[in-house]
Formats: sequence, C-alpha cells, structure tokens
Amino acid sequence: MDKISKALRKLNDKERAIIKEILQNLQNKAFKNLEIKKLKGYDNIFRARKGKIRIIYRLKNDGSIFILAVERRSDTTYNL
Repeated sequence: MDKISKALRKLNDKERAIIKEILQNLQNKAFKNLEIKKLKGYDNIFRARKGKIRIIYRLKNDGSIFILAVERRSDTTYNL
C-alpha cells in the first residue's frame, strides 16, 4: 500500500471531503480557490492547505501534478 492511501485511511469523512475538493481544484487548475505556497528550497514543490489538511505536490514540466503527501499538519508534515 502506498503512502497516500495509508494517509487517507487515517482521516475522517470530513477531512476526506476537504481533500477531494482540493484535488478537484488542483486538477481543474482553479488555484484562486486554494491557499497554495511554494516550499522553501524547492523549485517545483508546493503545498495546498485548508485547515489542518496539507497536500504537498510537485508541478511537473508538462503542467501535470504529482501528489507527494496528504497529511494533517504535524511536526513531520514537511519532511520530504
């Protein structure tokens, strides 16, 4: 089982709905509706946030998005 699936199993239904909404906005390139920030020290890695939920993703050269992590905010959230 991959890291993303394992993280999703730990979240409750409300948090899963938030993640689904964020992922749909990312897929549709609706960045205005999201709180997105570029991570320090990386050229193409960003995080989308809503409440305690963080989705860390990489923006590829072709414009596609690769999800690196889906987590609640903690001390180890940004340890890539």
